[in-house]
Amino acid sequence: MPRILAGRILFALAAAAPLAVHAKDTWITPAEASAFRTTPSYADTQAFLRRLVEAAPGTLRMETFGSTPEGRPMTVMIAAKDGDLTPERARAAGKPIVLVQAGIHPGEIEGKDAGLMLLRDIAVTGTLPHLLDHVVLVYIPVYSVDGHENSGPYFRINQNGPETMGFRGQSQYLNLNRDYVKAEAPETRAWLKLWNTWRPDLLMDIHTTDGADYQPDLTWYAEDPHKLPPSIAAWQEHAYAREAMPRFEKLGHLASPYLEFRDGRDITKGIENFGSGPRFSTGYAAMRNRAGLLIETHMLKSYEVRVRATYDVVRSVLDVVNRDPAALLDASRKADGWAASLSATRNATLPVTFRQDPTPKPFTLKGYAFTQTHSDVSNDIWVRYDTSQKKTYQIQSWNDLLPDVSAPLPAAWAIPPQWTVLIDRLDAHGIPYTRLAAAHRMTVTRDELTQPKWGDKPFEGHHMLKDVAIAPVQEDVQLPAGTVIVRTDNVDAVLALNLLDARAPDSLLRWGYLDAIFEAKEYGEPRVLEALARKMMANDPALKAEFEHRLEKDPAFAGNARARLMFFFERSPWYTAQKVGAYPVVRLDDAALRNLAP
Repeated sequence: MPRILAGRILFALAAAAPLAVHAKDTWITPAEASAFRTTPSYADTQAFLRRLVEAAPGTLRMETFGSTPEGRPMTVMIAAKDGDLTPERARAAGKPIVLVQAGIHPGEIEGKDAGLMLLRDIAVTGTLPHLLDHVVLVYIPVYSVDGHENSGPYFRINQNGPETMGFRGQSQYLNLNRDYVKAEAPETRAWLKLWNTWRPDLLMDIHTTDGADYQPDLTWYAEDPHKLPPSIAAWQEHAYAREAMPRFEKLGHLASPYLEFRDGRDITKGIENFGSGPRFSTGYAAMRNRAGLLIETHMLKSYEVRVRATYDVVRSVLDVVNRDPAALLDASRKADGWAASLSATRNATLPVTFRQDPTPKPFTLKGYAFTQTHSDVSNDIWVRYDTSQKKTYQIQSWNDLLPDVSAPLPAAWAIPPQWTVLIDRLDAHGIPYTRLAAAHRMTVTRDELTQPKWGDKPFEGHHMLKDVAIAPVQEDVQLPAGTVIVRTDNVDAVLALNLLDARAPDSLLRWGYLDAIFEAKEYGEPRVLEALARKMMANDPALKAEFEHRLEKDPAFAGNARARLMFFFERSPWYTAQKVGAYPVVRLDDAALRNLAP
């Protein structure tokens, strides 16, 4: 272990707060008992949780909400006063529901151990019982259970403890924090059922960062206001920056907004938005019209410091919600109303991609002195931090975003019944729809997709559709019986648009579930296409001129015999009849939707 890091660990341990309970106390958690050198197995975690429930049965309930690919149960804890341990009781009591999840990346497991301590101090030791006065807590101690049990000392090279930790992917090698929209993993399907059962008002997702070295114990991230319902954006701005984080710092910590450095080799060049989206936890919460908060403890702080920081930040957020529960409930209610009313605006659109605001803002970074030296190994710059020298940098922040590409929000979408991969995802997310009992003929808007380009490497098991040209066209179509109609005059309009519109970067199209629409199934023999080409040029001088211009300007095309013949085939009715690139999801306007009414 490097001398600087070893000294830093000893300093952090010495500076940490004393144990909340004595080492011989009945309610000491496994992590506390080991002086935070280790984190417990899933079986030991569940055993401790069962003991808590036995000690406080009217306050705590332990449930299984799913099963992992390797057959392990997925556990959730419910904590509430007055027996308000169901969604119905929570809503009837006017209590916001806060979902806190840990271990979606199981190597980043502070949230589990902090949660055990917090549940104990809320429900058993009586240290913090007031946190449940007006809040219901839904707590997932370990989200990626299979990844948690795939434990070892060599999974997170950038991280300072614990001695062993879980693996970032689940047992099918999927990253669950990239799976929210495509909902491929069994764990995600189970989580979505849990979400739809509870419909929480706030999601907190606990992680550990990588990256540069700096003073704060943790950083936090909330979605840009342009990605949120106005009421949620306003609530978050007040609750996090003005209330929760100052409370957290009064408990002896240092916090910072999320630090994504523009250049990891030189922190003085500023920070920028890391580019969240619906595939991520807080991005998905935004799609569901709810508040979200990402917590990233700092990987080089000791495990004890990281766990205690997590304990205190969750405590601080719960305290803020508990002091004014009506504010969060009102923000959620208004957000649902906002989403349901979007399509009522004529020619409504909604941004689905965002770009960096070109105007930065000043930002104060509490970091350390660092050096940059040339490396003979990498032939690049080697950055080293001196944690004995705290240093404050005045830098620039490009965290703010602006809307970029927008997508049309129709009165409804129509999905032909054979596209079960799309309908299955609607079911997984709980998006409401109806089916046509009989065929209907009507005018719709369809997107014609051309020039598709896929990623060179797989990402989460898919070659993402990176780019495609989109041209909307009006069509008179026959919608068959069984066609799924997804209306937009409901609270799930934003989520449905991000699943179904070709422009959305996390749509099912972009994830590759509809790649077959870009494949021609019939082809022409070269000898036949030779005759076709000559006939088409004879009948269309403009086409002949276009072909000759392409030969002159594009050497690669000119040298490719098959491409030259396909130039004509792709402009012929034998190709267009195959409807290559015709996006199967069509848009209905108000008149078309009224035509479907019984």
